[in-house]
Amino acid sequence: MRILIINGPNLDLLGTREPHIYGSRTFEDYLTELRDAFPDVEIDFKQSNVEGEIVALLRTHAPRVDAFVLNAAGYSHTSVAIRDTIVVLGKPVVEVHISNIHGREEFRRHTVTGGVCAGVITGFGLAGYGMAVRYLLDRR
Repeated sequence: MRILIINGPNLDLLGTREPHIYGSRTFEDYLTELRDAFPDVEIDFKQSNVEGEIVALLRTHAPRVDAFVLNAAGYSHTSVAIRDTIVVLGKPVVEVHISNIHGREEFRRHTVTGGVCAGVITGFGLAGYGMAVRYLLDRR
């Protein structure tokens, strides 16, 4: 199985960005563990701070992967463009949020993108990515 993880804005700052919310580990460190935990899965990773680039990543990689794990970060709450792209992909997408969006500011408690994803995982830290991969493996 081939899965592409796409992280959105400011997630390149994991490890230093608000560690009380997002933890003190970099995503690259966690990605090594994730790949080790799922040796039979080809897991690729992209990060972008630009909404249009996330749309392009989804569209460009859809023919090449079986599924996506998407943490669109702040764009999850605002991006109709990313939502509309998910709808036309024809591939399962699991939305992941490191923090519990329901325990944060009111504007973070609803996602525009989550309703068109296979599921939404929120509040389990970086472990949410592994949960998403496990779900995608189990649903094949």
